[in-house]
Amino acid sequence: MILRRATDTDAEAIHAVHSAAFHDPAGGGEVAEARLVDELRADADLIPALSLVAERDGVVVGHACCSPGRLGEDQASTVGFGPLGVLPEFQRGGVGSALVHATLAAADALGFAAVVLLGAPDYYSRFGFVLASTLGITPPVPDWAPHFQARTLTAHHPSVRGPFRYSPAFDRL
Repeated sequence: MILRRATDTDAEAIHAVHSAAFHDPAGGGEVAEARLVDELRADADLIPALSLVAERDGVVVGHACCSPGRLGEDQASTVGFGPLGVLPEFQRGGVGSALVHATLAAADALGFAAVVLLGAPDYYSRFGFVLASTLGITPPVPDWAPHFQARTLTAHHPSVRGPFRYSPAFDRL
């Protein structure tokens, strides 16, 4: 498996990954996560160094991305993670974990202070994510609190706290 930055030529493959990863046979129609990534790209809100793909034998099998966020009055230190998608036939094989680790390492190297996400605590706690509320970070939707998590990085300072806002594409879901 190779992890690398996504390029413009990966857009179709990335859409296909998220469509397959989040497909709900009962839901029908377009997959929200695939549409979200497309809209983040269209808004120029995918952070290039934090939009990563996993390839196996030249085929994109996974994608993870981050977009700018706002934490309280701070508009530069925290990013929103996700979606993270892996083709179903490659799930539970380490692709998602590799993408999370690579994304966190890149975000830390770029000087970000924290990464926030909405996801399963049982899965993301293995990467050091904790409930965001324990760090004084509140979700944009109060009902998200049990699944809204944050991972501090080297540049984190406890004084940066408050309500978190994702990029505008998240509001259009």
